[in-house]
Amino acid sequence: MKLTFAPVALFLALATPAFAGSDVAADPATPAQLSADDVADRVQAFYDKTLTFQADFVQHYTIKAYNRTKDSQGKVAFQKPGKMSWRYTTNGNRVVADGKILKVYEEENKQMYEQPMDQSQYPAALAFLIGGGNIKKSFNLHLLDAQRLGFSGGYVLMGEPREPTPAYQKILLYVDAKTSQVRRVMLMDAQGNRNGFDFTNPVVNKKPSSDEFAFSPPKGTKVIRP
Repeated sequence: MKLTFAPVALFLALATPAFAGSDVAADPATPAQLSADDVADRVQAFYDKTLTFQADFVQHYTIKAYNRTKDSQGKVAFQKPGKMSWRYTTNGNRVVADGKILKVYEEENKQMYEQPMDQSQYPAALAFLIGGGNIKKSFNLHLLDAQRLGFSGGYVLMGEPREPTPAYQKILLYVDAKTSQVRRVMLMDAQGNRNGFDFTNPVVNKKPSSDEFAFSPPKGTKVIRP
C-alpha cells in the first residue's frame, strides 16, 4: 500500500512543528505542578518571542487500520509571519508557504497541490508558531500523565480543537519543563491514525536563506489547484 496524503491533510499534518531540544527525553527532575493553562501560557510566551526556527525532524506516521508506520526525515524552517519550508531528505517531497501560497509537492507522483493560505484549512496548531494565534483560544486543554507517557520531567499537553477539523481530533505537545519548548508533537485523527514529529538541532532566531520559502517544481509536474 502506498502511503500518501491528501493536500489539506498533508498541510495540517505538517503544521505542528516544535522548537525542540537536542533530544526528546525530558530532564528527569520532577517539574513544578502547573495547570494546563499555566503550561500553555509558558509555551505561548516562548513562541511569541521566537521569529525564526530551523531544525532537523523525524516524522512517524502510523495508519491504525493497517498497523503500518512510515518514517521520514528532513529539515524544516519557519519564519514569522506565515512562512514555512519542509525539505524531506528521504523522498524528495517539499512543503512550502511564502505567507500567501501553500505548495505541497509529491516527488513520487510528480504532482504539486497549490492553494492560497487564506483559503486552506489554516490550522490553529500552526497559527501561533508562524505569527498570530493563541493556544488557549484555539484548543480545549488538558494535562496528561507525562511519566506514564515516558516524558518524566516535562509536561504533556493535550489539545482538542475548539473548531472541529477533519484532519485531526487531538494534538499532544511534549513540553520541556525548564525551557517551555515543545520537544515532540503528536496528531491523532478520528480513525486513530497518528502523525508524530521529533525535532533536533534547533536554531532559533537566525534568519534562513532568502530562497528558503520559494519553490518551483521540476518540469512536467502536474499542478493541482482548488
